[in-house]
Amino acid sequence: MSRLPLRRILVTGATGQIGSELTPALRARYGAENVVAAGHRREPGPQLAAAGPYETLDVRDRQAVAGIIAHHRIDTVFHLAAILSASAEAKPAEAWTVNMDGLINLLEAARDLGCAVFHPSSIGAFGPDTPRFQTPQVTVQRPTTIYGITKVSGELLCDYYHRRFGVDTRGVRYPGIVSAETMPGGGTTDYAVEIFFAAVREGEYTCFLGPDTRLDLISMPDAVRAAIELMESDPARLRHRNAYNLSAMSLTPAELASAIRRRLPGFRINYRVDPLRQAIADSWPERLDDAAARTDWGWRPEDDLERMVDYMLKRVCAKTDHPRCPDRF
Repeated sequence: MSRLPLRRILVTGATGQIGSELTPALRARYGAENVVAAGHRREPGPQLAAAGPYETLDVRDRQAVAGIIAHHRIDTVFHLAAILSASAEAKPAEAWTVNMDGLINLLEAARDLGCAVFHPSSIGAFGPDTPRFQTPQVTVQRPTTIYGITKVSGELLCDYYHRRFGVDTRGVRYPGIVSAETMPGGGTTDYAVEIFFAAVREGEYTCFLGPDTRLDLISMPDAVRAAIELMESDPARLRHRNAYNLSAMSLTPAELASAIRRRLPGFRINYRVDPLRQAIADSWPERLDDAAARTDWGWRPEDDLERMVDYMLKRVCAKTDHPRCPDRF
């Protein structure tokens, strides 16, 4: 499928789990000088700051958001700044202001300055009344967490700004993302990242979800590619915009541990269930139906369980250089 080029790009939440890997991918594709990273940290880390322009930004500051977009002549925004599921439960009022006030500030700037906006939703946008297997693109969305409520509200708000003001808004519903560059913070699927670091460093991991808790997961390379491909897609093909279901692999902690053990034979997994995160996981789908994304803009995951585990162990071993790493990594 042919792709439409982007020009001047802003990534909010650029120091977070997705942003820290999406930003370099966009810079490699479009040129470092054309991709502005923005985050709440004044010191984002040498790799991110040295590779291209960086702005310190609180997305709750509407004037600052608009000022950065205007100053850098931005035409496309990847709006990733958010407070995640488990963390949001500890501070719901702050989660609302960051996730919702930040989004409407971005949409108002996009309305005034003519930007396209990518805003990711999540499997957290669903709830216990939603069909859990092959969850349809359009279905019941009654989440039981403040994070999920902000995600549903964000989907509706983006749809509203598209219909009412013509803002080119697009989004996906991400499953749990498995990444090695930046540790996640406060997500319900964080176990799927933590387990790799613990397997290499300690040889065992204590999981906060039960062994048979099945959830959709996606590798970070696939998550990054999906965001870019959606924003490069012909808008005339997009029936749903906010937000497309994405699916790659449906796994339990026990299945992921077994795959790691095939590469690290001494690895052990233990379980100490966190009631809050277990309740959140139990309200989410086991697998999403992503047929609409496949049809409308050609979405296809490239990583399955085996490829993802090899990728993660290779990345973690490169970071830790631990003697427990297999020779092939």
